[in-house]
Amino acid sequence: MAITETLRPNRVIPVLGVLALALVWLLDLGTIQPNRIVPGTGHGLFSAVGWTGAGLVTGILLATIVLSTLPLRRRYELLLGLIGLSLATMPLLLDMFAALHLPEGSPYARSSVGAGFWSLLFLLSLMLIETLGRLEARRWLQLILLVFIGGSWIVLLRGEGLESLSLVREFNARPDKFQQALWTHLALALGAVAISAGLAFALALKMIRSPAWQRPLLGAVSFLQTIPSLAVFGLLIAPLSALSSALPFLQDLGIRGIGWAPALLALIAYSLLPMVRNTFVAITEVPESLADAARGMGMNEHQVFYQLKLPLALPVMIEGVRITTIQAIGLTAVAALIGAGGFGGFIFQGLGQAAMDLVLLGALPTIALALLADALLTMLAASLKPTPATA
Repeated sequence: MAITETLRPNRVIPVLGVLALALVWLLDLGTIQPNRIVPGTGHGLFSAVGWTGAGLVTGILLATIVLSTLPLRRRYELLLGLIGLSLATMPLLLDMFAALHLPEGSPYARSSVGAGFWSLLFLLSLMLIETLGRLEARRWLQLILLVFIGGSWIVLLRGEGLESLSLVREFNARPDKFQQALWTHLALALGAVAISAGLAFALALKMIRSPAWQRPLLGAVSFLQTIPSLAVFGLLIAPLSALSSALPFLQDLGIRGIGWAPALLALIAYSLLPMVRNTFVAITEVPESLADAARGMGMNEHQVFYQLKLPLALPVMIEGVRITTIQAIGLTAVAALIGAGGFGGFIFQGLGQAAMDLVLLGALPTIALALLADALLTMLAASLKPTPATA
């Protein structure tokens, strides 16, 4: 990064900091509920954590605002440390809030996260992204930072001070179901991605070898992408039910009108378009001059494809896998409507019971899985990109 760029005042972080400062003071940081159903009493920042906590939050936000405008060469490194540490220790605010306001002798009372806390978390995350972008940080550093913040949250949320937090209580009431939902969600999403990757590669090769197939195949996978997800799930119920009735051994395999089978088929259908398109474009966009040079060195067509074109196309192909994986993780939550399981079960159960913390128990892990998949696959694609010396 150029020195003049480093010393130039940042305009994004001060705006985000001022907005975070306003929202954290105007909105409720947390809520005390007498039980799971009854609406609780909201507490603003000062009421929730007193002068100590309010002063600490305000001081950190003011420090980020001031630091982002100072002409310091190590400004973004300091901001990275300050914002990263703030994000990692944010659950301590909830611990302080519960300790100050949770009534004693009320076993059903619980504390919940307020809009002010979520706003602060969201805006600090945007500041962190801006800081990492200014530093041009490598993906491995971003992954380490994500693991550090996520690990800190897991450790702090499992501590004794946050046992009264409604989200923690929802998890403690069903740890086995949470673990089962996690493995089901991963199996459906990653299984659909793996199967569609193989199908996409085969379809892309067919289009490359037989150009007449390009239009109908791309049209077919594009058509599948335009159908709403709930409609696909519904359309698969009737034929799979009839098929399992006609062939009883399919029922022994768990293939029925509802459950994992229609969910997996729908996810595969939705995953095909980005993978087929990226694979086809990645392979066909390899410069023909490189292929001619490889043939001039004695390579046959099989060697040209697998030793030249495929390695050069892999970064773009993995980009398609990244998009598909994030999409599949999100759609798997919707598949809970047809009994497929996964984190969507918590989301829809919480909506039916008007228990928003149960909704968050399903939504937050889904978001975390999508972010982790994005970071890992982006890092993998970057590592496979040829350097100018090897291209």
